[in-house]
Amino acid sequence: MASKSIAKRPDGRWRARYRDAGGREHARHFTRKVDAQRWLDEVTASVVTGQYVDPKAGSIAFRIYAEQWRAAQVHRPSSQAHVETMLRRHAYPTLGDRPLSSILPSEVQAWVKRLGIEDKAAKRRALAPSTIGVVHSIVSSVMKAAVKDRRIVANPCEGTKLPKASRSKVVPPTTEQVEALRLAMPDRLKALVTFSAGTGMRPAEVRGLTVDRLNMLRREVEVDRQLVSVAKKEPTYGPPKTAASVRTIPLPQVVVDFLAAHLAAYPPGPNGLVFTLEGGEPISRQAMGHLWRPLASAAGLPGRSGPHALRHYYASLLIRYGESVKTVQARLGHASAAETLDTYSHLWPDSDDRTREAIDSVLGAPADSVRTAESS
Repeated sequence: MASKSIAKRPDGRWRARYRDAGGREHARHFTRKVDAQRWLDEVTASVVTGQYVDPKAGSIAFRIYAEQWRAAQVHRPSSQAHVETMLRRHAYPTLGDRPLSSILPSEVQAWVKRLGIEDKAAKRRALAPSTIGVVHSIVSSVMKAAVKDRRIVANPCEGTKLPKASRSKVVPPTTEQVEALRLAMPDRLKALVTFSAGTGMRPAEVRGLTVDRLNMLRREVEVDRQLVSVAKKEPTYGPPKTAASVRTIPLPQVVVDFLAAHLAAYPPGPNGLVFTLEGGEPISRQAMGHLWRPLASAAGLPGRSGPHALRHYYASLLIRYGESVKTVQARLGHASAAETLDTYSHLWPDSDDRTREAIDSVLGAPADSVRTAESS
């Protein structure tokens, strides 16, 4: 700190001032001299401990700083798109134009609460607790970076009470619902439903499938990328969700048959995409959602069931026919068996039922059979 002083003004108030290392002057006015001195002492202590923050450094708008932060992150294309969407839709409308240093913890708490409340006037749906947690974590990451950059003293997101996210059990669609979806889809996308239900690939992996990733003779599909949708940009290819998502999936004969008929009717264009819109352009996430939602509702799927429901259907079939956790993990491209169990453990045969069967097979047998079993 270059210099500091306290002086009494004609109006009787005390003016405390100091110049920082850059020569900029900062001043505040107090009713009591002791309060002015305390403020200067706090500033001096922050300089000595290396925690000094220029009061003007936090005047930058949250939106401007967040965009600078976002551009500097080493994120996968799909993650970049997700972060951009979360900030644009849910953070910027409330916090975007606010200076960083003006955002208080109480305001963050109020903002989080509003995200969970439907606003019909603003045509805003209430967000699920899990989504609120994601949005809050992104904003908190921006604020943590601002603290490290000495833009603000503390992260206003620390200590926010978030709504508890109750993990609901996955309810796969029935075969009848899958068939209803297929029949309701436009003709050029009917095979997409069968392919998704028969391979368990993620929706973005299916939308990014090109004909060179198919081996019809060996009945296999190679998964090593996905189609990434970014707002106001053309969909582009990006790596799959995780390293474990790179995999080869066996194609059932029914899927091969549907694919062969589909490719004969709708040959791939120059981009090689297997599934496209009417004009041959890639299917963006938004376009797929627009097609999917009314059809899923008509087929009786639960609210907010996206194309991911077909992936759940595939997993449920593997489990029903006795595939192991490791096999299901490999087919779905999960990073770990724990992820597979966390999502689908309730679909495996209940150990309670196996326990009952084991006891009933002995104690429920005729007495002569029990004695024979004991003597042996």
